[in-house]
Amino acid sequence: MPAVVDLRSDTVTKPSPAMRKAMAEAEVGDDVYHEDPSINRLEEMVAALYGKEAALYVPSGTMANQVAIRAQTHHGDEIIMERSSHPFNSEAGALAALAGVQVNLIEGRRGIIEVDQIKAAVRTPNVHHAPTALICLENTHNRGGGSIWPLDKIRAIREYALSVGVPMHLDGARLLNACVATGLTPKDYAVYFDSCTLCLSKGLGAPVGSLIIGSKAFIERAHRFRKQFGGGMRQAGILAAAGIYALEHNVERLAEDHLNAKRLARGIADIEGLEVDVNAVETNIVYFHVRKAELTVPMLLERLKAEGVLMGGTGPTSIRAVTHLDVDKEGIDRAVEVLRAAMK
Repeated sequence: MPAVVDLRSDTVTKPSPAMRKAMAEAEVGDDVYHEDPSINRLEEMVAALYGKEAALYVPSGTMANQVAIRAQTHHGDEIIMERSSHPFNSEAGALAALAGVQVNLIEGRRGIIEVDQIKAAVRTPNVHHAPTALICLENTHNRGGGSIWPLDKIRAIREYALSVGVPMHLDGARLLNACVATGLTPKDYAVYFDSCTLCLSKGLGAPVGSLIIGSKAFIERAHRFRKQFGGGMRQAGILAAAGIYALEHNVERLAEDHLNAKRLARGIADIEGLEVDVNAVETNIVYFHVRKAELTVPMLLERLKAEGVLMGGTGPTSIRAVTHLDVDKEGIDRAVEVLRAAMK
């Protein structure tokens, strides 16, 4: 049987032989004491990439978001984010359990919200209100279909946020996908945020790890919460070396994933009983719908799995497919043909 075409997520990538070699040869030390040279190098690289003073290596994107939010809020505060954002929907209730904040959710369009919506959501000083402590955006937006935030919208929100003294956080797990797609740099986006994150274990292909990026004072405070949340690691330079390799070799190739996502979407559009908006595919995430009354999403996913194609159900009629470095053009074509056969 041909190799499995796994499109469930870009987190399923496996480190290449060259990445494994870099990991095996990594210099290491005790990172809790700031003595791991590989982690120190990775943090310096990412801080420079984002145009910020400092960065902090953490095990996961969820921890990156939660530490960043905790470091900028107090228990009982309120934060603003789009309704389908990852920190609210996919981080195990950590906003309540760890940061102790409540969330003011705004309905967006493919994950994008407008400055006027935020103006209406920010709390005025009032003893009855939880104070607005943070505005959180996600770029690219996962549940928005890998949608890219327009820079002018971010700029408008930042201008308003500064006027009311509210900091901004960027869930930038897939920010480099946005950069490759637009030609903008991480600095172009990060300049509008007080804190940012970057995930190394998605499209970049590292096995583990994310970073929090911001000012030196912010990172010092975040460092305490990383330890509190159990994220203090010791000789983790072996892992950081994979991140360094990913940043040096796997960024520009994200464009291939974007092309493959478009190729997949076009193939799906030609299959009777499936519905997809090809024009909405901006990066490496494709959402599509099953429009066949007698065929449920679980049934279709089982048919695909039986033929070695994996995707993820996201709703009663919705399926998500995510392209990445372990699936080439031929894998995409095979996925389309298996889908076509499964729909008959």
